[in-house]
Amino acid sequence: MIKSVLVTGGAGYVGSVLIPKLLAKGYKVKVLDLYMYGADVLDAVKDDPNLKQIKGDIRDRSLLERELKGIDAVIHLACISNDPSYELDPALGKSINYDAFVSLVDIAKKLGVKRFVYASSSSVYGIKAEENVTEDLPLEPLTDYSKYKALCEDYLLKERASGFVVLILRPATVCGYSPRLRLDLSVNILTNLAVNKGRITVFGGEQKRPNIHIEDMTDLYVKTLEYPDEKIDGRIFNAGYDNMKMKEIAQTVKKVVTREMTGKEIEIVTSATDDNRSYHVSSEKIKKELGFAARRSVADAVGDLVAAYKAGRIKDPDDKKYYNIKTMQDIKLK
Repeated sequence: MIKSVLVTGGAGYVGSVLIPKLLAKGYKVKVLDLYMYGADVLDAVKDDPNLKQIKGDIRDRSLLERELKGIDAVIHLACISNDPSYELDPALGKSINYDAFVSLVDIAKKLGVKRFVYASSSSVYGIKAEENVTEDLPLEPLTDYSKYKALCEDYLLKERASGFVVLILRPATVCGYSPRLRLDLSVNILTNLAVNKGRITVFGGEQKRPNIHIEDMTDLYVKTLEYPDEKIDGRIFNAGYDNMKMKEIAQTVKKVVTREMTGKEIEIVTSATDDNRSYHVSSEKIKKELGFAARRSVADAVGDLVAAYKAGRIKDPDDKKYYNIKTMQDIKLK
């Protein structure tokens, strides 16, 4: 039985929604994070006796050796996320996204961690012509960010052993409100523009983007600690909700913002683009084998973001803390 969990990147966009859910389920939780985007994102649960927050670097082997003792499961979310942030310093990106991952897996296995859940990415597929991109298609990553995601998958599967259960998830683009909000993800970007500018610019529009609501994604991470070993060991699953064209996402944003902010006029402007990358993934396997199906739509995510704006929970949408690349440029990690 899983009782204790270490979540790397637990103060990030996904982690800050996940941690309260794990605590509510009764798990003892350690968060290992650099807290680059603020130390207050877990304030709602900071006094929970089952929570330990550790400000530290996953490249620190001695720290990993110390904090992984007695841990039953690892949910590995930490990485330099998205292509532009990674490309600021590819050597730094590799040291965090791949080299530190190898150490984390090795130490976790050595210290008796029972289950290791890895947050990969649907970007590992590259561009596919197939209407539904399934888990058995070859990986053709287009960038270093996605290449190292794929290499991490390979390494984790190689280290799978009796008593060391490994699971790989390939999430679609996550959307919706989080205490550690990101406004550099497609649905969140368009919602921010609609609410604060009254004008959405769509580049191209025919490109498909797979999305998943942050509440569904975090529900899935909780479930990964509950599934029987034989259901998940050595398995890979896509996790998404729907594949929508960018122009359809824009129309959804316009409809929801107009409804929730009475009288708000939203203009959609379409602009030409050279970037015609289109991603569309199938989430049928995880539904069939694990019974997991996302329940919340892109419209729900937009509605949650609008509610957060109206409630004053997003103080300044231009604050660099909402944008990974701006924060990375500012802090200059070594």
